[in-house]
Amino acid sequence: MTDSTETGGDPNAEVLFERRGRLGVATLNRPRAVNALTAGMVGVLLDQLTPWADDDGVATVLVRGAGERGLCAGGDIVAIYEDIPAGGGKTADFWQAEYRLNSLISRYPKPYVAFMDGLVLGGGVGISAHGSVRVVTERTRMGMPETTIGFAPDVGGTLLLSRSPGEAGTHAALTGAHLSAADALHLGLADHYVPSGRLEELMVALESETAEAAVGRYSEAAPPSALAQQRAWIDSCYASDDAVEIVRRLRSFDGEGGGEAANAADTIEAKSPTSVKVTLASLRRVRGLTLDEALAQEYRVGLRFLAAPDFREGIRAQVVDKDRAPRWRPPTLVEVLPDQVERFFEPLGSKELDLGLKEPN
Repeated sequence: MTDSTETGGDPNAEVLFERRGRLGVATLNRPRAVNALTAGMVGVLLDQLTPWADDDGVATVLVRGAGERGLCAGGDIVAIYEDIPAGGGKTADFWQAEYRLNSLISRYPKPYVAFMDGLVLGGGVGISAHGSVRVVTERTRMGMPETTIGFAPDVGGTLLLSRSPGEAGTHAALTGAHLSAADALHLGLADHYVPSGRLEELMVALESETAEAAVGRYSEAAPPSALAQQRAWIDSCYASDDAVEIVRRLRSFDGEGGGEAANAADTIEAKSPTSVKVTLASLRRVRGLTLDEALAQEYRVGLRFLAAPDFREGIRAQVVDKDRAPRWRPPTLVEVLPDQVERFFEPLGSKELDLGLKEPN
């Protein structure tokens, strides 16, 4: 039973907010775009989650996606494609707000439940995997596919993946692989497995029960993780700070899983070489940082990608022209020099990320 509708009853709003008992529900409402995040969506999420944090009538917050395809397929990268020739200012502003939202979610003072059903990519990871109660289903396909479009994982994704067991996070980041629910659990990106057919029942339970009690009752054992079973070759091959060496190890690995290792090498070599090297450096540098520090590093890297050729080219090849034939510059890993990678991490001076976030009470 819905007590009140925060969105004023507009069914076409990009995010729908409602109060159901003691549960505050945020529904991303762009199903045709798999709920890809726009600047407006980020803004209204910040505007609603902030007061809910202090509202004694809201005990738990839930974020979910409209439609059947997924929670969120990431940010609106076509908007970024169109903004880059104009200098990327709108994109920089979008990232500032998005990272504030990620930071708020990570420190939210109440249970923040995310239904990570269907596609959960890029920015979708940022609005879910920093929450305290992360629910995946048999339909979950999760990932940080940024190297495919000439970018690097952001929204705190480098920090999350750096904390994964062994080198599984490095593998996921460099290949941009889609992860199953079991793999997401193995990587530490999720907490609970609930069949998709029971999510509506779980939401009703959250209206009156604690998140711990409700999710505990509906959770089930997840299937085995393929990544966990492949850990031997993943840990062996990715234990290097040099992307060229990682690819060499993947190609020469002759133990069990050699075929998967060779396929991973092929996948990495098809990605933007600059993105692969910057992503690997990001993962190594982020260890030991706080989320806010990681977001600041990702913001520096992101602004440098706006000025580099591969980001717009990758979006063109994958989303705009869809020819799947990006022309990377430089075209190979060995041609991306160390000093080129270092420049992505240089301080921004007055343009550094300002989270400007008030700590929730």
